[in-house]
Amino acid sequence: MKFNNPVVSGAYPDPSICRVDDDYYLVHSSFGYFPGLPIFHSRDLVNWKQIGYGLTRESQVPLFSSGGGSEPLFSFMGIYAPTIRYFNGRFYIVTTNTAHGRNFIIQAEKPEGPWSEPLYLDQWGGIDPSLFFDEDGKVYITGTGGHQDAVPGIYQAEINLTTGEILTERRLIWEGTGGSFPEGPHLYHIHNRYYLVIAEGGTEYGHMITAARSDRPYGPFEACPHNPVLSHRSTGHPVQATGHPDFVEAHDGSWWTVLLGIRPVGYPFHHHLGRETYLAPVTWTAEGWPLIGNDGRVNLEMEGPGFFKGYDLSLSRFGRDDFDSSVPGLQWNFYKNPREQSWSLAERPGCLTLYGTEYTLDDSQQLAFAGRRQQDFDCSVSALMIFAPEHEGEEAGLTVYMNEKSHYEIGVRKHNGLRRLFLRRRIGSLWKVEWEEELEASEVVLNIRADSLCYSFSYALPGQEQIRIGRGECSYLATEVAGGFTGVYFAMYATGNGRPSQSPAHFDYFEYQGN
Repeated sequence: MKFNNPVVSGAYPDPSICRVDDDYYLVHSSFGYFPGLPIFHSRDLVNWKQIGYGLTRESQVPLFSSGGGSEPLFSFMGIYAPTIRYFNGRFYIVTTNTAHGRNFIIQAEKPEGPWSEPLYLDQWGGIDPSLFFDEDGKVYITGTGGHQDAVPGIYQAEINLTTGEILTERRLIWEGTGGSFPEGPHLYHIHNRYYLVIAEGGTEYGHMITAARSDRPYGPFEACPHNPVLSHRSTGHPVQATGHPDFVEAHDGSWWTVLLGIRPVGYPFHHHLGRETYLAPVTWTAEGWPLIGNDGRVNLEMEGPGFFKGYDLSLSRFGRDDFDSSVPGLQWNFYKNPREQSWSLAERPGCLTLYGTEYTLDDSQQLAFAGRRQQDFDCSVSALMIFAPEHEGEEAGLTVYMNEKSHYEIGVRKHNGLRRLFLRRRIGSLWKVEWEEELEASEVVLNIRADSLCYSFSYALPGQEQIRIGRGECSYLATEVAGGFTGVYFAMYATGNGRPSQSPAHFDYFEYQGN
């Protein structure tokens, strides 16, 4: 049966996978968003359901500068590529918090958590760490070169998982095939040989997957004669920037890989949904080399595993949140570690309440912000907001947010003594209030409709029709313009524009739908 890629859409990059019997678990990088390390479960590699996060406490994932929070931490910093593994009844995730330049390991008995406090690996530099449990009981950590390494490439050592101590010399085991940024390594023991699979070319349009093998975990490694075993570089393929794989042997004996890719639009290419998670088959040549996908390509429609029997419609990403729960749904993220007093699901039951901090959407700081990823080109969001700002500068609304320098918002603010509904766009160092009008009502439905090229903004007063007020191009929020490693979020936000807001913004519901 055929399935559609990506299997996890929206900004869920750097996938890593492990299997326990016939259950599969997937984890992704999360950068500056909290909670961090979203974890998914599947029984067929196609239908994925989020079951939790690896990082749910500020003590696990401080997303502010090591200087104590006074310095900005840009949106491309935070939690980078993780690896998830299962060994002797426990799950392990190893990753990097680039806010502090430290690698760490967390562990749990159940993938949905709770996960432990970090075990920091202060002897291990670089990014993209991976763990390999060998049959002789040794555990290896593999990752990229760090600032202490003269030669770019893949480095490896043995590690004590109890103490985090690096037990052996840090050794360069492979420089790759000559592509830039050799990274994202994973070591496997397959067919009585050690296989090293990495990404090269950088996580952009030159991205590719390469492989090598050896009789010993430290090499020397022989490069696969079919390298790159997957790449879409220099093609017009609708999926681009493919790389960062992690192999898994399925419970039926077949082999698969998850990897990241993007779906660019327009010309020149630009993408704004972020790096997404794709699935592709892995086959083995008679000489024992891995081949990925269809002739080194991953397609939007592919033949699925033999145990995939169709889509589970109960896992739809569309729907409405009426905020009736005491805890946020798993789709929601805050930007950085939220201040406890900046949000509540209890102050006004049936609403998410936000109190703006002094920071604005232009600041890479602790915002009053609750957002979810844009996962579809064609979609719409709407929210009923109840907001009566009392003090000058108080503001709340909906934002289409890529980062602190690239965002559009429709909202309400107290400006020059009046309550005003407005549409504003920020593109780099430029910003403009595109539309503004006095608003008497405290209740307003805010709407954003998207297609692959444009966002359209409208509002409606209670019992009245929608009024369209403006639009903004998707291309100006694309990574090629905005930079970074994430994708667009739709978010509810509030700010006091320089001082904490005293007026609450209540959001009665938030709805995300496909068009």
